[in-house]
Amino acid sequence: MANSPQAKKRARQAEKRRTHNASLRSMVRTYLKKVVSAIESGDQAEAQTAYVAAVPVLDRMADKGIVTKNKAARHKSRLNSKIKAMATAA
Repeated sequence: MANSPQAKKRARQAEKRRTHNASLRSMVRTYLKKVVSAIESGDQAEAQTAYVAAVPVLDRMADKGIVTKNKAARHKSRLNSKIKAMATAA
């Protein structure tokens, strides 16, 4: 347990930051799930709309360090390729 005043403050700050980051990570997952569910439903227009909404959120969280830049790029690439595959399949 933290004993010095600065260690106690650091513990408070770390806890506050942890809960805030968890909330942001949850938001990213929600946006990704919206895109995935639209792809699975087969509605390309809805999937494209959800993807366009998710990209800036992913980029912003990558800049903040909530997710790594590579993870954000990987998600964007895979989702975009799935949406484009829907167009060729239809």
